[in-house]
Amino acid sequence: MNVHDFRRLALSLPSAEESSHMGSPDFRVGGRIFATLAAAKLGYGNIMITPEQQTAFAAELPEIFIPVPGGWGRGGATHVNLAVATEDVVLGALQAAHKLRVEKNAKSGSKPPGAKSKPTLAQKSKPVRKTPKKSKTRKTKRRRSKDRSHK
Repeated sequence: MNVHDFRRLALSLPSAEESSHMGSPDFRVGGRIFATLAAAKLGYGNIMITPEQQTAFAAELPEIFIPVPGGWGRGGATHVNLAVATEDVVLGALQAAHKLRVEKNAKSGSKPPGAKSKPTLAQKSKPVRKTPKKSKTRKTKRRRSKDRSHK
């Protein structure tokens, strides 16, 4: 397996689209990321799964599934070692990440970025200032007089 295979498999999933985040290719469904190629230079694809799924995947195939270091990894972000993985294993992992993202999108009612609702007139207008803005002239005058007295 290689990066091109990972991309092909990710894009074969229903409604999957390729985009970019922080300069790295990512794969989205409903405008939300389920996989990336952020670590492609290291030979990894990344999937976004639950920490429980990550534990199960890594326990079964530790040479293929490696938690991403740090907070992202604790949240379920998982490297997929493409050099060792088979197409069936990668497709299964991508399907799990895709399914999870679709379910999360349905629960949150998330919409693709272009489908945001238009702001109402109240949201567009600026709030009215209730108290008048304080003048800075007194402070400025004090500073100027202090500067002059020190010279």
